[in-house]
Amino acid sequence: MRHSRTEVGRWRMLRQSQRRKTRWLEAQSRRNMRIHAIRKCIVNRQRNSLLFSIYDI
Repeated sequence: MRHSRTEVGRWRMLRQSQRRKTRWLEAQSRRNMRIHAIRKCIVNRQRNSLLFSIYDI
């Protein structure tokens, strides 16, 4: 069964946009994970510094 050129083109465009969306979402989640990791690191550092300042007294 043959499909018209416009149909094939439309499918291709749809697939491409879908792929672009998923890639963008993946990138976003990666960025968010990095932000969370950095924040966690900062929080842990603050907590540790507080602990050590308490023990220094």
